[in-house]
Amino acid sequence: MAEQSVRWGILATGGIAAAFAADLVDLPDAEIVAVASRSQDSARAFAERFGIGRAYGDWESLARDEDIDVVYVATPHSAHRAAAGLCLEAGRNVLCEKAFTLNSREAEELVALAKERGSFLMEAMWMYCNPLIQRLKALVREGAIGEVRTVQADFGLEGPFPPAHRLRNPALGGGALLDLGVYPVSFAQLLLGEPADVTARAVLSEEGVDLQTGALLAWESGALASVHCSIVGGTAITASVTGSHGRIDLPSGFFHPERFVLHRDGRDPEEFGLDPADGPRQTMRHEAREVMRALRAGETESPLVPLDGTLAVMRTLDRVRELTGVRYPGEA
Repeated sequence: MAEQSVRWGILATGGIAAAFAADLVDLPDAEIVAVASRSQDSARAFAERFGIGRAYGDWESLARDEDIDVVYVATPHSAHRAAAGLCLEAGRNVLCEKAFTLNSREAEELVALAKERGSFLMEAMWMYCNPLIQRLKALVREGAIGEVRTVQADFGLEGPFPPAHRLRNPALGGGALLDLGVYPVSFAQLLLGEPADVTARAVLSEEGVDLQTGALLAWESGALASVHCSIVGGTAITASVTGSHGRIDLPSGFFHPERFVLHRDGRDPEEFGLDPADGPRQTMRHEAREVMRALRAGETESPLVPLDGTLAVMRTLDRVRELTGVRYPGEA
């Protein structure tokens, strides 16, 4: 693809779609050409808000729009398989929000479909595209803290969320794990890969979704990761990686950090900060830029957010749900 504006379609009009659209508008080499919702009014209002030329009241029209280079799927994760699959079937490239799907079976179907069509597909795990997270990963791989022994990460919101809220709705893939727990799990697996063993406990709501979940992930190397998520208690939302010769601490908001601290035996702590040129810590521009870079390079997946890694995370989430008894409508 030539060095020209990448033309985006946005599928869904909720809060995350609006945040992503706001970041895209700030990129000179990105253009939002269309938005789709199941509601024509919602699509039209979103289009007017962001200066988008086309507003579709159905997903199919967006998927068939030949002027779109890539579609950003921002529906609740219960609809990711259907929405992303529709776009891939129509030959569109896709950036799909996390959790990538409800389960690993759906994720495998999307990956197979993308490979069959030769289309680009990526999970919108913006944490992996953050320059500081990339720096942390490089330090760990370079042996800055020795061999990784433990990872700790949490993500909890105070709530309370009413039963009608999407986070409590089984039909929308509700619960803490898929919405929030995907971050601690993805952080641990970024550094250690897929765990060899998983143990987990959860507190379930009357609707059958997890209000809070704790899991212990184990690797054959002897490394352990303790991860926790909650929609009934506001946690510190921090992370820490401990190795045989040091530790890296990430403060609150670890998944979009503005700094982290490296502690090494016999040395003063070293602080690594976000380059002001990278923009605010909350920005999703990094993942948008990575998608556009990959499309221009003719790649069908991103080395920063590889599909094998996405599938591995989904398998871990599946195992946690199996252990804690969380099942969604339509699952076997």
